[in-house]
Amino acid sequence: MRKVFVSPSILSADFARLEQECKSLEKSGADWIHCDVMDGLFVPNITFGIPVLKSIRKCVVIPLDVHLMINNPELYVTQFAEAGANIITFHLEATDKVEETISLIKKCGKKVGISVKPNTPIDSLLPYKGLFDMVLIMSVEPGFGGQKFIDSSVEKIRRARELFPDVLIEVDGGINKDTAKLVIEAGVDIIVAGNAVVFADNRKEAIAELRKA
Repeated sequence: MRKVFVSPSILSADFARLEQECKSLEKSGADWIHCDVMDGLFVPNITFGIPVLKSIRKCVVIPLDVHLMINNPELYVTQFAEAGANIITFHLEATDKVEETISLIKKCGKKVGISVKPNTPIDSLLPYKGLFDMVLIMSVEPGFGGQKFIDSSVEKIRRARELFPDVLIEVDGGINKDTAKLVIEAGVDIIVAGNAVVFADNRKEAIAELRKA
């Protein structure tokens, strides 16, 4: 039975206490820390960038799972890699230089993730098969935390597992213990969860619940 990783999103964290929040998640059993980088252009929200990522890197030793929801990610890959990212995920819809972006991430010695929005068919990643390490399926519209899980994401995950049997599949959006069960059964390897972990009374128990859902 495969291990399911949990990558809590700090989008829901208290940024006035970011060091304590990240250390708490690590101590509670998080496998990765999910860092949502938004530019206000690709998505209608702005979060944080390179200086904050550098600070997070100093706080924890577990991998930083950096999700770039920004236009033209190829312009910033090197800086995010130098800031401490371990996995760099960019959106297929955010650039017309997909292979160049993949090459840059690999050149930096980082794992490559590609993400698709809910309305983008998973088959659109087929031209890049064999070039990436992870596919991130958005199960909500990217931009804001706390949204409701889009049910059709389950079938999309199944299709991704069929098309890309040798890569990691990550899901992000609307994940709780009920939806976690659905996505794990469909073939997900990594669960991104914000509110379900960060707002839990017991983060360790919340992470364990998601992992075994």
